[in-house]
Amino acid sequence: MVDLQLDDGLAPVLGAKTAKALESGLGLRTVEDLLRHYPRRYAERGQLSDLASLQVDEHVTVMARISKVDAKTYMDRKTNRRTDRLEVVVTDGHGSLVLTFFKQAWRAKDLREGRVGLFSGKVGVFRSQRQLAHPDYVLLPESTELDEVGDDSVLSYAGALIPVYPATAAMPSWKIASAMAIVLDQLPEQIEDPLPESTRISHQLMGLRSALMSIHRPESRGDVTAAQLRLRWDEAFVLQTVLAQRRFAHSALPATPRVAKADGLLASFDATLPFDLTAGQVDIGSVISDNLSTSHPMNRLLQGEVGSGKTLVALRAMLTVVDAGGQAVLLAPTEVLAAQHFRSITSMLGPLAERGMFGGLDTGTRVALLTGSLNTVRRRQALLDISVGDAGIVIGTHALLEDRVQFFDLGLVVVDEQHRFGVEQRAALSAKSRDGARPHVLVMTATPIPRTVAMTVFGDLDVSTLSELPQGRAPITTHVVPAIERPDLLARVWTRVREEVDSGRQVYVVAPRIGDGASTSSDEDVDQADSPDDTAVLRRPPIAVLDLAPMLTDGPLAGLRVEVLHGRLPADEKDDIMRRFAAGPTSADGIDVLIATTVIEVGVDVPNSTVMVVMDADRFGVSQLHQLRGRVGRGGLPGLALLVTESPIGSPARARLDAVAATIDGFELSRIDLEQRREGDVLGAIQSGRKSSLRMLSVLRDEDVIDAAKAEATAIVTNDPELVSAPALARAVAALLDEEQADYLEKS
Repeated sequence: MVDLQLDDGLAPVLGAKTAKALESGLGLRTVEDLLRHYPRRYAERGQLSDLASLQVDEHVTVMARISKVDAKTYMDRKTNRRTDRLEVVVTDGHGSLVLTFFKQAWRAKDLREGRVGLFSGKVGVFRSQRQLAHPDYVLLPESTELDEVGDDSVLSYAGALIPVYPATAAMPSWKIASAMAIVLDQLPEQIEDPLPESTRISHQLMGLRSALMSIHRPESRGDVTAAQLRLRWDEAFVLQTVLAQRRFAHSALPATPRVAKADGLLASFDATLPFDLTAGQVDIGSVISDNLSTSHPMNRLLQGEVGSGKTLVALRAMLTVVDAGGQAVLLAPTEVLAAQHFRSITSMLGPLAERGMFGGLDTGTRVALLTGSLNTVRRRQALLDISVGDAGIVIGTHALLEDRVQFFDLGLVVVDEQHRFGVEQRAALSAKSRDGARPHVLVMTATPIPRTVAMTVFGDLDVSTLSELPQGRAPITTHVVPAIERPDLLARVWTRVREEVDSGRQVYVVAPRIGDGASTSSDEDVDQADSPDDTAVLRRPPIAVLDLAPMLTDGPLAGLRVEVLHGRLPADEKDDIMRRFAAGPTSADGIDVLIATTVIEVGVDVPNSTVMVVMDADRFGVSQLHQLRGRVGRGGLPGLALLVTESPIGSPARARLDAVAATIDGFELSRIDLEQRREGDVLGAIQSGRKSSLRMLSVLRDEDVIDAAKAEATAIVTNDPELVSAPALARAVAALLDEEQADYLEKS
């Protein structure tokens, strides 16, 4: 028998039919793919499966005993003929599950009371009972009790623990286990191990072959624990090696040092600030200043709570670059946010933003705004100011990525809300620097990221965190409003809105979608929540802005100055609406209530707004809700966020809303958000949107492993960037990064 190689295809080993089922249903193509398809749990011999834990729509394999068999006949409405249905009840001694077979009464000969077997299928519900319809099954020998299970052929692959695999209808768990047994029996004694021997020894880790055998054929829970630790190390170490290579390559790139003048633009700006910088802003500003002064490009992530002053830190970095003769660009995800940044930055700079203009200061610069909807005259002027260097600061959207946009001397790229951009887009902007030098890069996010996630997803970036809020930020109180259970509370919401407006304040009302035939996420400004608890339960469509507005203006908000804002509006109209809302209620054309999509989720700063009403709040994610409520309480006045929902008490959606209402700690909420979602969703940032390669590693649980793996990987790459002395590791890295992904990472 010829030993298998990890990169061998499955068809020659398992047969074409089995290989096709594994590939089409589970994406498993090679021997290593199959070996890395780890059990999701283990059933112990002598114990029945936990039927109470089964979830609707889940493909499951359960070990259970048949407690009842009932053959019934009924009238088939389609054929108007009598037909048979076999119902088999299986139990684990605590819960039960119904197995249903139509027109297969003959199965009652085998499926008799007392028989024990493995049953596999998709969990459904019929008449409030969980069931498996037409499940696959394998029965253990006659009269077998679970505490007496012997070495039956069905279970010959198992030791004391029976692995239960993520499965499909075509490949139930025991079929996967049988395929695994064939592969394990042909696995050579020596296989390539990506972990260097020194790393295995220092961290007391078993070899790869031993780990794979122990994870699939464990004799004890100790075997499973040791194998899982080793396989978590595999994932953490290979990924951290990729990130270490990126850091090393980035540090070798050339960049023009940018040092602020002692009496230059930054000093003039700091002198005009009417408040003191927070300690965090000072410390991070100093770190960024040091980074900008080096001859290799800065690559830093700046994160912090909503309203912590990230934009001010970024502006001071931009002024440093302008001081040194370069240009800085701020890339925003939407036109509304770009226009907001343009207004706030020009306002903060005052005459310093009007160099060469009447009333401007010669020590200042100009700020240019470039978006896709600018008219021809304004676009032509912006392009000219950018190309000749008159505009030291450039703010814009994806329009900045166009070939016609040429910079005089691009020294710094600031990316706001990085999760809204692809790496290719960031790379396209960085490529506009001159003379081969790379611009410094500062990535901002207002979505707090747990440290372990930052290490894993943004491990190639240096991370700075603003943890304190500037003076003047008022507390925000959040309440969940159960619209179905307490309609009186929903009525009270609109009464409270009127009271706030009567007091001279302003209010946001946010809905999940635009409406009027638009899809839920019909444009760049609508960000429908990725609800982690989506099920097959039918719900009404999420409420739309264009439907909600007339309901309110003709009803509880009649007489108030109400405007609608969403991404399909023309840019000039969006900008005008935001200008009027920011002008406040005392303005002749001011706005009291703004009904909007999540176009106002980030960056919008109207100090007089005090109430945020989120309709169908259960349709939004935790981070989105935290961002939205951060739009209020920004002017020293207490903020109030009201999360309106029809989700019942006890539902996952309601629990998520209750968690948001219980804390204003964005880092705690980000952990909750991650725990409720698949980690692959977050880790997609490293996988170019593909399925996450992390199967065993948990970025929240395995902080120690990630830390240690990062240190080991950094040391190896520092001494051997091309991994010449670690060929097995080099191949593992190459397997993680296919051609497309390698290009993706190289551009970043």
